[in-house]
Amino acid sequence: MAIYAISDLHLALSVDKPMDVFGSRWADYMSRLKQSWENTVKDGDTVIIPGDISWATYIEQAVADFEFIEKLPGKKIISKGNHDYWWTTMGKLDKFLDSNGFSTIKFMHNNSYIMENSILCGTRGWKCPGEDDFSSEDEKIYKRELIRLELSLKTVPENLRENVIVALHYPPFNSDGKPSGFVDMIRNYGVKMCIYGHLHGAKTSRAVEGLIENTQYILVSADHLGFVPLQLNL
Repeated sequence: MAIYAISDLHLALSVDKPMDVFGSRWADYMSRLKQSWENTVKDGDTVIIPGDISWATYIEQAVADFEFIEKLPGKKIISKGNHDYWWTTMGKLDKFLDSNGFSTIKFMHNNSYIMENSILCGTRGWKCPGEDDFSSEDEKIYKRELIRLELSLKTVPENLRENVIVALHYPPFNSDGKPSGFVDMIRNYGVKMCIYGHLHGAKTSRAVEGLIENTQYILVSADHLGFVPLQLNL
């Protein structure tokens, strides 16, 4: 079994909001994603999708986008992004999966998932201190997301503590590349790998990637990856 990651799918089958208005790199992106996914991922594999899944506003509106994901090979673990307005309670999300027969999809929220000899933790994250527009309201959300990440990390059993993957939607660094409390927590828990999305276009040039304090940081935004799921080498 291989583990892949790709975020920011921004599917627009449920609502009329295609991403190609944001430049040529997004042209025909859903067809490109489908083809590359089918050429890369096998049924026994797992794909982590950390946020910005669908442009739907309500979960009932997102059926077509989730049908698209369900038909793709592999198991999928989805966490929340800043544009996932359809996100609701875990009870309603699980009911949505059950009622539509979506058996290859799971949601991550304050929990974790074991994948062979590794374990996946994570949360949405938020903009980090040091940004020019970081407000008191941002501070509240940021601290709440730190709590959610720790809740997820606390579920890791002793035998898997050396093989933890953290999936965030927002980068754990601010736009100047300075680490946030997410990086501190990742270091304190000895996380092996952190994947994140949210950055697109020219902003990807400011992404912090590579091995930092024994943790591998990787940007997995779909357009940054050329819409090809990235295999994670653990």
